[in-house]
Amino acid sequence: MALDLTNLNNAIDALERSVNTAETLDKSDPFLTEVVRAGVIQQFEVAYEQSWKMIRRWLRENYSIEEAEFPRTRKELFRHAARAGLIEHPENWFSYGDARNLSTNTYNQARAEEVYKTALTFLKDARRLQKNLESLSS
Repeated sequence: MALDLTNLNNAIDALERSVNTAETLDKSDPFLTEVVRAGVIQQFEVAYEQSWKMIRRWLRENYSIEEAEFPRTRKELFRHAARAGLIEHPENWFSYGDARNLSTNTYNQARAEEVYKTALTFLKDARRLQKNLESLSS
């Protein structure tokens, strides 16, 4: 059965639009820059959540119950996803999870900048995941 990737696609598309807006923004207004980057961070959080949940769903639908239930942590989930060919480098996904937790648990400008940069990298890996899920789910 093909997975419904609508929510994942929408989340990644929204992140990409936010990133494109932030990257082409006139940086002369620091307040506007901060607000737009905050939007990128928010879209990153949503896309990250949709990504790992879709990975989990795909594994549950394509592996035996024992195999699909094995990943007890997100790190195990990402390692399993790499073995299944959904993602390339699970270590990248570990850092995305760390950045996502950092963005929701504490806030300061330096950390926001760090999470923003992570979101830019994440977008490429999220698109790769999206492509892999589309090809493996059809």
